[in-house]
Amino acid sequence: MATASARHILVNSEEQCQQLKTDIDNGADFAELAKQHSSCPSGSKGGDLGEFGPGMMVPEFDQVVFSADINSVQGPVKTQFGYHLLEVTARSE
Repeated sequence: MATASARHILVNSEEQCQQLKTDIDNGADFAELAKQHSSCPSGSKGGDLGEFGPGMMVPEFDQVVFSADINSVQGPVKTQFGYHLLEVTARSE
């Protein structure tokens, strides 16, 4: 079964999510922004979600995590929890 490791930043608005993505594109550290802005408990770990398989996260995560390029920041991704920036850090098939 495929597995992936990823990290994310969860915020309440699409605008804030887009601004954080711009900050990362301009050189800001993903983990530091996660610690400062993410409303998910994983924020304290730099947004690290660990390793997981298909179906273990919300469907919107699976669509991105199991198709996006590794180490590229994706988003904003809207889920029932808010808006996410996602970065796949590893994936195995």
